[in-house]
Amino acid sequence: MSIGGNHLIHVLRRNVGVKILMFNNRIYGLTKGQYSPTSEVGKRTKSTPVGSLDTPFNPLSLAIGAGATFVARSVDIYQAHLRDTLLRAAEHEGTAFIEIYQNCNIFNDKAFAYMTEKQVRDEQSLFLEHGQPLVFGKDKDRGVRVVGTEVEVLRFSDGFSADDCLVWDETNPNPTAAFMMAQMLPPEMPTPVGVMRAIDSLSYDQRVVGQIDSEVESRGQGTLEELIYSGELWNVEADGSVSGA
Repeated sequence: MSIGGNHLIHVLRRNVGVKILMFNNRIYGLTKGQYSPTSEVGKRTKSTPVGSLDTPFNPLSLAIGAGATFVARSVDIYQAHLRDTLLRAAEHEGTAFIEIYQNCNIFNDKAFAYMTEKQVRDEQSLFLEHGQPLVFGKDKDRGVRVVGTEVEVLRFSDGFSADDCLVWDETNPNPTAAFMMAQMLPPEMPTPVGVMRAIDSLSYDQRVVGQIDSEVESRGQGTLEELIYSGELWNVEADGSVSGA
């Protein structure tokens, strides 16, 4: 999200056929625990001894904003969910971006405990399933709907039901709903996990091959010799003089 940010944006917008796994532990664990672009406000580390002042980066919002065609989130300890998400990404044509919440036992232990501990997991995780209403909770007693530009949590005890909830469509070419999911933050909202966006679009690789095939069809196969002699040429004589060919 910092050093490689520029490269990331352009890989996503070009839809190059690569799969990007971002392991987000909200810390610089490999360099001894400095705060990172995804560290929460107030994070005390060796580089922010009285607390970080930066608003944390939202990787999924960046990916969706850059036009990524496959965007998802999973968690390191949600083993079956992570496996299925990675398989989906591998099958996708073009760029796939997966944010993986990962605990750092040494420098940022329990960073995601608010949603990964067994006693709160069902209450704090919103699993996105294509074609299914957004319902969550241990007893499936709450859901999510969109009213205008706002996301709302519904309690079925207040008279709502799954029929009132947003039916998830990961294939929607309009990224608005996916962006809303990326913006859902605890503790007011459950944390969405799953595929947020999966749309069909020609990858950069396919576009390049298509362009080459189109040129060959219109201009013929051609040869390397023809290519070499197709532009402006000069003859360099033995005495060093140069003349146009």
